[in-house]
Amino acid sequence: MTGQGLPSFDILVVDDDPADVTLAKRALKGTRFPCRVHVAADGVEAMAFLRHEPPYADVPRPDLVLLDLNMPRMDGREVLKEIMADTALRTIIVVVMSTSEADCDIKQSYYMGARSYITKAFDIDDFVRIVRGLSEYWFGIVTIPR
Repeated sequence: MTGQGLPSFDILVVDDDPADVTLAKRALKGTRFPCRVHVAADGVEAMAFLRHEPPYADVPRPDLVLLDLNMPRMDGREVLKEIMADTALRTIIVVVMSTSEADCDIKQSYYMGARSYITKAFDIDDFVRIVRGLSEYWFGIVTIPR
């Protein structure tokens, strides 16, 4: 718990776009929920982080993963598949945030276990509003496994 009586949350942002990462960090910093934001630039880094492989041996288990679909080396679909196949990881909340509005990407993400699918807003204010709303929902309304 923090001094404000609210628990602190760990969020892993998995995205190869530095601008989107910066925006997500800015948006999460402005929420009423204390968050530690961790970043993985692609799926290979994300899985190493989640499995506590070097250099991520001492990182916390994230409460929420914000996952981009289209990334180099290992894309978000592969990450989602691996997370859901791993009994130690499958209870982590995974929210897909992608520029793709393709129905096949949306359906596939939910089928594979994503808890939410959000199309990234191109407007900065909308992007910040969406991320803050996401934080409010997952950390303020529903009960998540800790």
